[in-house]
Amino acid sequence: MQVGQTQNRATPKAPERHSPGFDAVHTERLAALAAADEPVVAFAFDYPASHDVPPHRHSRAQLLHACRGVVLVSSAAGRWMIPPDHAVWIPAGVEHAVTMLGPVRMQSLYVLPEMAGGGAGVLKVVGLTDLMRSLMSEAVEMSAAMAASERGALLFKLLLAEIPRQAERPLGLPFPAEPRLAALCRRFMEDPSPDVTIDSWAGETGMSRRSFTRAFKRETGVSLSIWRQQASLFAALPRLAAGETVTSVALDLGYENVPAFTTMFKRMLGTPPRSYFRDGAGGVPPV
Repeated sequence: MQVGQTQNRATPKAPERHSPGFDAVHTERLAALAAADEPVVAFAFDYPASHDVPPHRHSRAQLLHACRGVVLVSSAAGRWMIPPDHAVWIPAGVEHAVTMLGPVRMQSLYVLPEMAGGGAGVLKVVGLTDLMRSLMSEAVEMSAAMAASERGALLFKLLLAEIPRQAERPLGLPFPAEPRLAALCRRFMEDPSPDVTIDSWAGETGMSRRSFTRAFKRETGVSLSIWRQQASLFAALPRLAAGETVTSVALDLGYENVPAFTTMFKRMLGTPPRSYFRDGAGGVPPV
């Protein structure tokens, strides 16, 4: 048995959103995964902007890498943003949907659950190392013959060893199940504003400040302040990845100046906006 295989020799393009052709491609890919017995299977696809992959699940864990563009993954537990040079780890059996925010070049590894290692049951976004990006690119471009070779076996073994070493990034956005809170969160996602306060949202839900604070933390696991910062990143990242200036994005989100936005961005992601995107992936947004 070979250690891994690639299912992407010609890098096919995904059909248009909601087209009958896409259903056939998706069904074919799921069938290939079900039939494969290798520990790792690799795919790559190009998707048009706003393309939706409807809710589905895999018998394998998936490492979904956004090589170009920004991807939004949704599940019952929340939403996860995957900007360029990042990936989302989706445990086996977790139902999820995928939306392309702009044109997307995507690579995916599908790993047997028993080969996934520690943390396999947690859906999370990770920042990929240069080594991991190179390994994934090699995997999806490798022919079936190469995948069956000694070099291919070593490459896939190294991939399995590197997956747990990728650093988690705070790009998850938990959504409350409580209808009133969920409605407020959806509205914020559509029109982010730094002016949102606990008192204003508590008033809209008919709760006291104390009751609202407890309910929001219970539903999402984080405070409103932290949730709002994460949601603002969701709004900012696709625009920065598309090349918009840091200034325009910061001002549109309601920040008084670029330094205030940069401070929030760096606190959440560990680096300022201009350093976040690598050349050749999402571009480096100008000031």
